Amino acid sequence: MARVVLAMSGGVDSSVAAHLLLEAGHEVIGVFMRHGHQSPVACTNDPESPDAPARGSLVDLPVVNRLDHKQGCCTAADAEDARRVADRLSIPFYALNLDREFKQIIDYFVDEYTAGRTPNPCVQCNNWIKFGKLFDYADSVGAQYVATGHYARLETAGGTPKLLRGIDSGKDQSYVLFGIKQKYLERMLLPVGGYQKPDIRRLAGEVGMNVAEKKDSQEICFVTRGRYDEFVRNERDQKTSIDTAGELVLTDGTVVGKHSGIEGFTVGQRKGLGVALGEPKFVVRIEPESRNVVLGDREEMGCRELTAKDCNWLVEHEEIPQRCEVQIRYNASSAPATVELLDEGRFSVEFDEPQFAIAPGQAAVCYHGEQTLGGGWIE
Repeated sequence: MARVVLAMSGGVDSSVAAHLLLEAGHEVIGVFMRHGHQSPVACTNDPESPDAPARGSLVDLPVVNRLDHKQGCCTAADAEDARRVADRLSIPFYALNLDREFKQIIDYFVDEYTAGRTPNPCVQCNNWIKFGKLFDYADSVGAQYVATGHYARLETAGGTPKLLRGIDSGKDQSYVLFGIKQKYLERMLLPVGGYQKPDIRRLAGEVGMNVAEKKDSQEICFVTRGRYDEFVRNERDQKTSIDTAGELVLTDGTVVGKHSGIEGFTVGQRKGLGVALGEPKFVVRIEPESRNVVLGDREEMGCRELTAKDCNWLVEHEEIPQRCEVQIRYNASSAPATVELLDEGRFSVEFDEPQFAIAPGQAAVCYHGEQTLGGGWIE
């Protein structure tokens, strides 16, 4: 029916998406997006060799032989899983060498943690790469659509496509898609969004895919070793020397300890604070100017208001209701709130009830029922 470029991660969702697209009669081209921050691999050719393909080109993927010690995505083992699925389905399969583009994601990740904010690189990856660069490649091969294995749905009403939550509420990924440009919705396909996860695994098994029981990715793909704060310091130290060490203080100003860098903390964190106080404490806020990490009790974590910037709306402004539901992190539920649009691509939110651990740097995404309206980045 149509030529479709499918982002294949090597996981069960994008693998079954390929099967569903073929069942619908589409011509499918599988694409794996690789970058330069993978763990060491044993492969048949060296991507850094003089004969390596140019960045950003469609290239054949080298065969690899290794198992990852960490369950992330975009690894060499994932690439080989995706290749096997493509071979089984008899669809063409290519790799996009996007190490330069992924560097933008890594720089953002490092800069946000250094500034005391909590980044969401998976959302930015969707914005800048999966539904950014991938459309460029789709155009270059004459494909009408770009598809992924995200758990979200698209529905067209009155000629206008709407982004909806996935049927499986426990796996819904509409939150991480809020930043996609509205113009792309009409060229997107999300085949698995109308299924429950167990049904996707069952389909994978029926088709004979080796990824049917593969675990879902849980890690940030480019942090292949160690902790996030160690990664941030290592990356940052290659470019500049910034001291982010400071003090741990209570909300009343009492100093209770020291820390080696604000990049080791995020708002709402309880474990790994580096100090024992006899009762549970949480990171209430991070003050990058003073480099203080402020700790408090759980009841001090509640907040009813936020402002967000750099908004992206998937509907026209006049279609955004003043009353809607707002989600402040991927694994949180949306909550009833009043939303007001502000100047310079910003909006404010007042929740009906206090929300726990609103973290600057995370996305605030607005919903009206099942429809994703859009959102922005919490200031």
